[in-house]
Amino acid sequence: MAAQAELAHLKSDEPLDHVLEVLDTDGAVIVEECFSSEVINQILAELMPYADKPDSNRTFINPMIAAFFGEHTRHVTGLASKSPTFVAEVLLHPLMLDIADAVLGPNCADFQVNVAHMLVVGPGAEVQMPHRDEDVWVHMPRPSPEMELSSVTALCDFTREIGATRVVPGSHRWELDRQPEFHEFADAEMPAGARVIYLGSTIHGAGANSSDGQYRPAFHLSYMLGWLRSEENNCLATPPDIARTLPRRAQELLGYDVHDAVNDGGGYLGALDMKVPADMLASGDL
Repeated sequence: MAAQAELAHLKSDEPLDHVLEVLDTDGAVIVEECFSSEVINQILAELMPYADKPDSNRTFINPMIAAFFGEHTRHVTGLASKSPTFVAEVLLHPLMLDIADAVLGPNCADFQVNVAHMLVVGPGAEVQMPHRDEDVWVHMPRPSPEMELSSVTALCDFTREIGATRVVPGSHRWELDRQPEFHEFADAEMPAGARVIYLGSTIHGAGANSSDGQYRPAFHLSYMLGWLRSEENNCLATPPDIARTLPRRAQELLGYDVHDAVNDGGGYLGALDMKVPADMLASGDL
């Protein structure tokens, strides 16, 4: 029987070059000690009231999306508008931004947030369909530029029993029609405060929660090439009255910047009245 696949575990103070080397080779890496228990508890205090609302297990736009997440998973969307601690500690985490700059930066003027959601996987949740995050846009032939950098942050100790994320190392280099075998999945078992970081081209999915009553809270945070359209409408999820209270870099990541590729022979995207929305937030024009 083939040995079960495994993911490399690094620390958050690991040199960036080493993190990128593992990410390039395996398509995914677990980075531990990203967030302290104090930060996790503060974020949970800010967000769990939303997860406890009846509509957090909602009816989705398309029935296939409901099936994709399952009836036992609760969602909190638009995290930047609901948790100041999430913005300060997670959205602007230096390591993740440095990785995104290295992975996505060569193919865009700047990257943006694609999705920032909290996912609470409850008991009874089944294994999620294996997928690549980048497939929300197009099935890209290989090789191709990376379009997305994703991460799942553990807000409790991740174990296989409660549905730790399942990742297929090396699948970012596979042909699109190749399907993973059971032994090629690695369970992203990791302590609270760690995050599994993976490329948009890497096959993965949530595991089954077979526990007797334990919930698995986590963040999904992903960045994308700045010229793509995001899954979540971030400017509406974090409207101007809230966005203007955030740091400038957070505003840019949430779509209040202009993707300016004019100097590289391209165009500009996202302007408002031919201006940069973040500048208009600062001046009070927006």
